[in-house]
Amino acid sequence: MAYSFFAYIFRMRYINRWALMRNTRTENVEEHSYEVAVLAHALASIGQEVFHKDVDPNRAAVVALFHDTSEIITGDMPTPIKYYNPELKGAYKAVEAVAQEKLLTKLPDVLKSVYAPLVREEDQAVRPYVKAADKLAAWLKCIEELKAGNSEFRRAADEIKAALRAMEMEELNWFLDNLSDAFQLALDDLG
Repeated sequence: MAYSFFAYIFRMRYINRWALMRNTRTENVEEHSYEVAVLAHALASIGQEVFHKDVDPNRAAVVALFHDTSEIITGDMPTPIKYYNPELKGAYKAVEAVAQEKLLTKLPDVLKSVYAPLVREEDQAVRPYVKAADKLAAWLKCIEELKAGNSEFRRAADEIKAALRAMEMEELNWFLDNLSDAFQLALDDLG
């Protein structure tokens, strides 16, 4: 039998994000997942090194790599639609769960126990880091668009930044206070 799980995973590059917005540069789910993995690793590392928490940055990064795998089947539903009301949010979660299970059927049984917790996003210890990194990646996309002169992302940037602060996650606030300003600089100004 041909198992197609990894062939599906490699199709994440064809799923575009931010469908409701005019983009100066298109972003796909594959690159977004990479960025979320880097940011989840950073946030967990801050948790571990700055706040002395028992969290595994490597696990956070791996979980983040797989956090949007269901979108290979569902596509990327824009956040304003996905969370428009509780009924729609619940229906989307159900569709997402069906897509996750479908992907898992594409694996040999011997690997399902490794990938099921990743695809289903079951790791409660790193889930807050992945969620925060996902939102942080969205804010950084907004910053990138604003730097390119795309004012369409102004409101999204402001709303996402407020949502990030409202998460009241000390690792995230530390990142925002100490590491985020560089994202607003041009390459020549990075030093």
